[in-house]
Amino acid sequence: MAGLTLHGELVYLRALEPEDLDLVFRIENDEDLWELTTTLTPFSKFLLKQYLRNSHKDIYEAKQLRLVICHSDTNEALGLIDLFDFDPKNQRAGLGILIFSEVERGRGYGAEALRLMINYSFKRLELHQLYANILEENTPSIRLFEKQGFRPVGLKKDWLRLEGSFKNEYLYQLIYTDVH
Repeated sequence: MAGLTLHGELVYLRALEPEDLDLVFRIENDEDLWELTTTLTPFSKFLLKQYLRNSHKDIYEAKQLRLVICHSDTNEALGLIDLFDFDPKNQRAGLGILIFSEVERGRGYGAEALRLMINYSFKRLELHQLYANILEENTPSIRLFEKQGFRPVGLKKDWLRLEGSFKNEYLYQLIYTDVH
């Protein structure tokens, strides 16, 4: 599978399928993960079925791309990786990643998935830059993104209100010319 942008040694990235409904339902309704997004209320299976039905849309139409991170040997779904706020005019997109199980974190799956998505974004989508929003206290994500060449370009003070207090969020950026 050498040369394929979405296949690595440990993981590969695949499109969402209708069979992923229970997986997406579980993740989107996990209140512990809501701090990573602006989610405030649960999603119904009906709404998520519609989302999956439309997930085939081109990134130019949907302005986002969500892929499932799968183990190369077992095909097990390990996480999700997203391009969001896709801006073709300015050739940029936001990038987010989630490895579901804490047991699976730190094993290189996230790093390889991030490398695959970065490569795909720069080579296939011809983006000029990627950015990530990371909570100041999320040191594992900060390390993960920094190891892939992302650099902090700003700190958004009191950016997110979580559990009754405001938290700071870093803006990280990776520009194509910095890595090529």
